[in-house]
Amino acid sequence: MMNATLDDWIRHEAIPFSVDSSKTFYASIDRIIASLDDSVELLGFGEALHGGEDILMLRNRFFQCLVETHGYSAIAIESSFPRARLVNDYVAGRGPASYEDIKDTGFSHGFGRLEANRELVEWIRSYNADPSHHVKVNFYGFDSPTEMTFSDSPRQVLDFVLDYLSSIDSASGQEYRERIDALLGQDSDWENPAAMMDPTKSIGLSPAATSLRIEVEDLIMELRLRRPEFVAKSDESRYLEAMQYAMMSKQLLNYHVVLARTSAKPGERLVKGLGIRDLVMADSLAYIVSRERGRGKVLVFAHNSHLQRGKAQWQLGADLLIWWPAGAQLNEMLGSRYAVIGTALGVSEANGIGQPEAGTLEARLTAVPGPVRFIPAHKGQGLPASEIDLLPTRSGSMKNQTYFALTPQSFTDFDWLAVLNSTSYSRGGPQL
Repeated sequence: MMNATLDDWIRHEAIPFSVDSSKTFYASIDRIIASLDDSVELLGFGEALHGGEDILMLRNRFFQCLVETHGYSAIAIESSFPRARLVNDYVAGRGPASYEDIKDTGFSHGFGRLEANRELVEWIRSYNADPSHHVKVNFYGFDSPTEMTFSDSPRQVLDFVLDYLSSIDSASGQEYRERIDALLGQDSDWENPAAMMDPTKSIGLSPAATSLRIEVEDLIMELRLRRPEFVAKSDESRYLEAMQYAMMSKQLLNYHVVLARTSAKPGERLVKGLGIRDLVMADSLAYIVSRERGRGKVLVFAHNSHLQRGKAQWQLGADLLIWWPAGAQLNEMLGSRYAVIGTALGVSEANGIGQPEAGTLEARLTAVPGPVRFIPAHKGQGLPASEIDLLPTRSGSMKNQTYFALTPQSFTDFDWLAVLNSTSYSRGGPQL
């Protein structure tokens, strides 16, 4: 059914709720889940910016509801895949004794210092400690081993693979380790932040790095050729985990190659780097879904731009960088098994976001009852297309460059939108 105007559609379709009201909150979540395809295994929940406290709190309550009533067994957040093993050990009641022991080493991007993330992890640990909960909740990171302005050394992911190989074939593991260690060099050379903008500062195309890429290809082939043996001597889960780390090390080396290359077109090397990062994200999430299959479904939480179905774009100085994000990759890889909810907001004074201008999508969405409301995007179906195409885009934030406003593309990027009236700044976040 086509609505006469966009405002008519919003008034008709909006599902208002409050996170503080269990009745309206749980009822709204039930409606969202009921609207999704039964085949959904991975549900994305995006954030409109890094630095929105109320978005993080909504995520926490949302995930608790999914675990308690909708068969979800894991959450994956936009943090380093290899580092998150420490957090998962913690929520399982093994390994580190306190959150303080993992808040830096178990997360990338400083996300372990966010109090909402601490509360999420402590809730999972408490849930898992209850013997009546037979399906324990897993915690994952799904980001590539990179930081905001530099990339990690490949050492950590390669050590994991070599440890696995050595546990089954110590002689072969030792031979690979000696060759790989000789080529890795100093971690600081891989992690030089200047390489992000200056290809001459990257070692990704050095003779040692090129030889290392060949060694990693050989290591992957060794694992693949001997799969029946390795699975029999360990188990399939351990083998697949080692393969995931091996493939991640390969992509990380490819990322360093991109950093080392000059490009004729402005921003081309950065676009490729962003694309590789999102491809690693998608591959990690596909692996996580396969690992959880038979146990439960997975909620993935990250910035909207990583989870959306359409192309992502980022204005970096004079360059407009456009690439295919993880959500677009997952849409092809998983099809109807992937669904995604984006978030939007009206005001955030702490993040430098004022009232949305009249006529913008955020202004129209926050005009209906709240303080939060779900809006079905329906991939644009039933919406007055001519009015959507003419929507103005609200102004952004000069204070928080991770904030992106909604656009007409948002109606096809997401299955649903969660729209908040406002948000404060994340507790524990770095100073803006």
